[in-house]
Amino acid sequence: MSREEVLELIRAHLADELELDPARITEATHFKQDLDADSLDLYTLVQELEDTYGVKMSDEQAALVQTVGQAVDFVLDHLPSASPIGGPDVPRPRPDASLDDSRNNPV
Repeated sequence: MSREEVLELIRAHLADELELDPARITEATHFKQDLDADSLDLYTLVQELEDTYGVKMSDEQAALVQTVGQAVDFVLDHLPSASPIGGPDVPRPRPDASLDDSRNNPV
């Protein structure tokens, strides 16, 4: 996940939510001062980040995020670690397991 990908998602979300030109949104853009975003706007952004990237942001953490760049940093710093191929619920063979199981199940 690149910084630019996260920035583009945030930019697109804010442009759509606040009905403004995405070019106006940079990493230095303040949500409240520059975009006049209210608490509901910020709540929907947090929900979008949680749903899209699997990050969890508490109310206290959200209150500390004042700029678009800080939101990007938060996402990149809190991305869940990648799960192994097959997902977390797929059983993995033991490293010493063999296809011939006769030694473990004598006839």
